[in-house]
Amino acid sequence: MSVRRQKLYSKEISACSIFGAMSRAGERFTGERVIQAMAGMHHRGNGLGGGFAAYGIYPEFRDYYAFHLMFTGDSRAQREAKRRAEEFLFRSFDVVHDEEIPHSDVCVRDPPLLWRYFLSPSKHGEDVHLSDDEYVVRKVIHVNSAIDNAYIFSSGKNMGCFKGVGYPEEIGRYFMLERLYRGYLWTAHGRFPTNSQAWWGGAHPFGLLDTTVVHNGEISSYGTNRWYLEMRGYKCTLHTDTEVLAYAADLLMRRHDLPLELVAKILAPPVWDSIDRMDAAERRLLTALRRVYAPLLMNGPFAVIVAQSGRMIGLTDRIRLRPLTVATRGDMFYISSEEASVRRISPTLDSVWSPRGGEPVVCELEGMFERGLEHEIAVTA
Repeated sequence: MSVRRQKLYSKEISACSIFGAMSRAGERFTGERVIQAMAGMHHRGNGLGGGFAAYGIYPEFRDYYAFHLMFTGDSRAQREAKRRAEEFLFRSFDVVHDEEIPHSDVCVRDPPLLWRYFLSPSKHGEDVHLSDDEYVVRKVIHVNSAIDNAYIFSSGKNMGCFKGVGYPEEIGRYFMLERLYRGYLWTAHGRFPTNSQAWWGGAHPFGLLDTTVVHNGEISSYGTNRWYLEMRGYKCTLHTDTEVLAYAADLLMRRHDLPLELVAKILAPPVWDSIDRMDAAERRLLTALRRVYAPLLMNGPFAVIVAQSGRMIGLTDRIRLRPLTVATRGDMFYISSEEASVRRISPTLDSVWSPRGGEPVVCELEGMFERGLEHEIAVTA
């Protein structure tokens, strides 16, 4: 193959790996199997980003928001960022415990200072009229946009994000996820950056409160999506297209309280020709959604896993330009870029299928329901 031809094929734009594992019974397990599953998709990344989200890991602090912060720059910049951030946090919250996030001596690239805080809102003045979640969101946005070198990258209750620059198996071992944490729901990401820089804050997952997103693909509508979200108070500060997915999920599911089925139709709506062929009631609904939320249409190829306390959601773009596989075994529910990564940790599966484009697949603690189950592919043991 010529040098010119090698260069043409040197960039694998369909890469990035996503994975999710959830116990529908709420049984907690370590991150070991999730790390192993991600290691099986090593070829889909390039070592410039990896990360995990885990739910149910802080039962002793379950009633408090768990803030994970990174302080970047040289040691002097880190100290100053930590001082300023703590001055703000201790003024805005009742902090019951804080400590450095434990990590091992696994070699990773330029790690920042990583700290966690368990806290509850301490509202004053006009803030007393805000819900606790809205208060927290506003404070997170303030820190991330106004305090240099300080980033809150996890802010939910009884859950946490762990991410950085490296392969996901390296990041998992760095945070000792196989030893220190047990959760009932885990998601993970291995990054192959396309249009954004590789740095610790830009690794996946992205989250706000207990909603986290891992994403394979590219959001070409990022500019329009960002404009719409920033008009509604969000600040996109992490230099990547995926950040808009996390904030869009918060806006639609928390602030606007829309059901998941409608959220999917906003992010990955049917084309107009399909809407025109629907019955009158459905046509009116889909037309209204496309008009009201037009700037939140996510254009481009994508497959995402959205996790929240008690549930995990898989969704692709409407024509399914990025792969997504769903599988079950007993009470375990898996979503992955590749079936092989699931079988790496669970060789025998009860069922496995590929969901339709634009239709969400959801697993919940209280039970499971799937969209498009008529297309399920049976698997022999």
